[in-house]
Amino acid sequence: MSLTILVLDDEKPVRDSMGVILAKNNYEVLDAADLKSGRAILEQGNVDVVLLDEMLPDGLGTSLLEESFPNRPLMIVITGHGEIEMAVRAMKNGAHDFLQKPVDLKQLQKAIERAGELVAMRRELQHLREHQYGDFVLGNSSKMKELMEQAARGAQAGVSILIQGETGVGKELVAKAIHASGPRRDKPFMAINCASFQNTMIESELFGHEVGAYTGADKKKIGLMEQANDGVLFLDEISSMAPDMQAKLLRALEDRSFRRMGGNVLIKVDVQLVSASNRNLPEMIEKGEFRQDLLFRLNTLQLQVPPLRERKQDIPELVGFFMRQFNASIGKNVQDVSQQAMEILMAYPWPGNIRELRNVLERAILFCDDPAIGVQHLPAELSEAVPAKKKK
Repeated sequence: MSLTILVLDDEKPVRDSMGVILAKNNYEVLDAADLKSGRAILEQGNVDVVLLDEMLPDGLGTSLLEESFPNRPLMIVITGHGEIEMAVRAMKNGAHDFLQKPVDLKQLQKAIERAGELVAMRRELQHLREHQYGDFVLGNSSKMKELMEQAARGAQAGVSILIQGETGVGKELVAKAIHASGPRRDKPFMAINCASFQNTMIESELFGHEVGAYTGADKKKIGLMEQANDGVLFLDEISSMAPDMQAKLLRALEDRSFRRMGGNVLIKVDVQLVSASNRNLPEMIEKGEFRQDLLFRLNTLQLQVPPLRERKQDIPELVGFFMRQFNASIGKNVQDVSQQAMEILMAYPWPGNIRELRNVLERAILFCDDPAIGVQHLPAELSEAVPAKKKK
């Protein structure tokens, strides 16, 4: 990747030799011999990485660690032999890495590569902040691209779609994407979590009721199926629906009509049904817990959302989205994630999937008073679950 590197060292032979080596790797190289000239270059905001000598003619190079510059370049401090204590202080003050003199060329290249990975992540996060305007994001991994291509076809055709996947993988987000990508995008999107209601209440939520339909029904209620007319109705956790309610739903879907509870008027509707489940519906059918004919009606197209651990390349995009979202809602301005923190986020298995990642990012931004989320802002259980070699 393209990087602009500033070599800040008072010894010209050092600047020249490093410049030649870095240029051979297609990096753009700038150099300066003192703090004043180095600071002037950094103020222009074009530098990604600084190779920073500790001792300069007009002061300590590490003093730059306490200053703010546009583009927030990564500082790699170069120390004399045996100056480990100074290197440790530099790392605590925000240095990205350190190298000892005389600089080993292989170690230099590895340090630049590590810095480049973080720069690439920063650029991706910045791109997402500038170009992501929707209220959700799903990811651009090959698995998600393939899934969304199938979803878009189902949306265009208006067929019933069954979304399956583990808890927290983003099934409702897929449903919203189906609505947004289809011809019904300008019509209503109505959603209900079937597990949140008792059976009689689900009927009222879906079909509505007339006055006096049951005790306490003192006002007429328009159900979600009627509200979703010409649009999309999303039934989450449909596996929790009782068998008698499954029969009523099947009749409404087949007839494209229903009656409100306590009513006699037949209401015609045109809705695209999208449903979701984290349970194995065929197994439920074998146990007599779910109607086979309803499953046939639901899954004209079946989509399987992969767990986050199987598409970890989506994590930086999701992190960027949640950072933008929570900065706005919490009133923070956290703009980055440290390399070590991102390594943990990428290595963690995420049993709770996107929902767990969202909660971790919300907590991290809430307690982060620094420009970047660090390891200290992540729950301890994340670090404990990642093998030691992954955290290096």
